Amino acid sequence: MLPNFLPSQVNQLKDPEAIAFVKSIETIALATSFSQKPILTTYTHKGCRGTPILLLHGFDSSILEFRLLLPLLAAKNETWAVDLLGFGFTQRPKGISYSPDVIKIHLYKFWKTLINQPIVLVGASMGGAAAIDFTLTYPEAVQSLVLINSLGYTSSPTFTRYLFPPFDFLAVEYLRQRHILALNIVNILPNFETKIISAIQCAMLHQEMPSWHDAMISYVKSGGYSELADSISQVDKPTLILWGEADDMLPPEDAEKFQQDIANSRLIKVKNCGHAPQIEQPQITFQHIWRFLNHL
Repeated sequence: MLPNFLPSQVNQLKDPEAIAFVKSIETIALATSFSQKPILTTYTHKGCRGTPILLLHGFDSSILEFRLLLPLLAAKNETWAVDLLGFGFTQRPKGISYSPDVIKIHLYKFWKTLINQPIVLVGASMGGAAAIDFTLTYPEAVQSLVLINSLGYTSSPTFTRYLFPPFDFLAVEYLRQRHILALNIVNILPNFETKIISAIQCAMLHQEMPSWHDAMISYVKSGGYSELADSISQVDKPTLILWGEADDMLPPEDAEKFQQDIANSRLIKVKNCGHAPQIEQPQITFQHIWRFLNHL
């Protein structure tokens, strides 16, 4: 049976791997200093040995982006994934300014409550920026880092901070509408692969959660991780930088900047891969991460 705290659209999933992953999603109520009530936080946890791995998803995404990578890691190692505050299926209480600071505090509460030992922190895209920010603030919680096509040097245009109604709503709604359009197109085309349809469904499922628009608008107006670049050189943890060479969202020179600024780092470029190696090439991504862990 599929979790009843997810949007009803979850029942439209047909891909067995996606369905199996959805069934593994759990919730925990976390008390924080910035919310009067505990925040229902969604996560998944598999595996039982080795240094715990914690996976952080990207912007306007959810733990579902790790539906292919997490089972591979968990077969070898204890692995967690969590929906960051303001994203995924984690509850979005009203009255909160969804900024990197509250994301970090909420993530620490999750780590302290459920893991409470040094972790391998894996962040993809915006999740990479969140991983860096978390590591610099709570160094005792992190043993090593894996950054997958990470945000850090390239930020959103400054004008997004100053959008006002109704333009802020329309800007966010555009993110949802492009997924709806893509799904409508593939549904009318004959013989379209189930996995492609499932990928679009997984990418948009969290957008049906209550207060999705409000939290997205709040995060965008916070400026996100636009001020992180000057702090990246302070990272002193062993770091693996994985970069899909065909990334059309972040400039390729960002990969080189990460390698230059993080002293104890290694850069591996993934061929024939775009912005999301964890989805596009999960097996190769797993192999690179596993080799990195075995050489720490």
